[in-house]
Amino acid sequence: MTRPIVDPLQQQQLSKFGVSKQFERELRCSHAGETGAVWIYRGILATRPSGDLLKFATEHLTSETEHLRFFNQLQCCYRPSLLLPLWRLAGFLTGLIPALMGKQAVFATIEAVETFVDLHYQDQIKTLSPYAWRESEQAILAGFEKCRLDEVHHRDEAGQNRSAEAGPLLRLWTGLVGAGSKAAVQFARLI
Repeated sequence: MTRPIVDPLQQQQLSKFGVSKQFERELRCSHAGETGAVWIYRGILATRPSGDLLKFATEHLTSETEHLRFFNQLQCCYRPSLLLPLWRLAGFLTGLIPALMGKQAVFATIEAVETFVDLHYQDQIKTLSPYAWRESEQAILAGFEKCRLDEVHHRDEAGQNRSAEAGPLLRLWTGLVGAGSKAAVQFARLI
């Protein structure tokens, strides 16, 4: 069993005192994003991959499930996105579609998604740091950083597994995935 990112005492403090509005919005959108990430790997696995793609998707699903567990622990501090069913579907399709096109499409997709997620977590940490007055909020930021580093590892691993330059269709797809991720963040912060 893995150690929780936020320990029970910090979770109790969060329940009692809550977090700032800025933290609430960012927790909501990160929870939505990690929900989508879990479903990306479920979409990939729905195609019954084998070999290195099966190993890649299974390992990363485990990691993304841990991230989602972290944000679920903190639900005492924020209201989850009302659009979670949409984020699940979008995530599933973001995994399924490239998996049907082949493993190189999967690796390019994951590289694009995780590039966005790395920058997004960096922005969140920078934006929230001035508001992290409580030890529990500092623990949340440490959790964001742990998740970010895992996502960087996922991006780098996908990049190392990708053996060919993306053609025009795959570049269009990964551009769409990046734009969709950016739009999803804005919606999830609010809804």
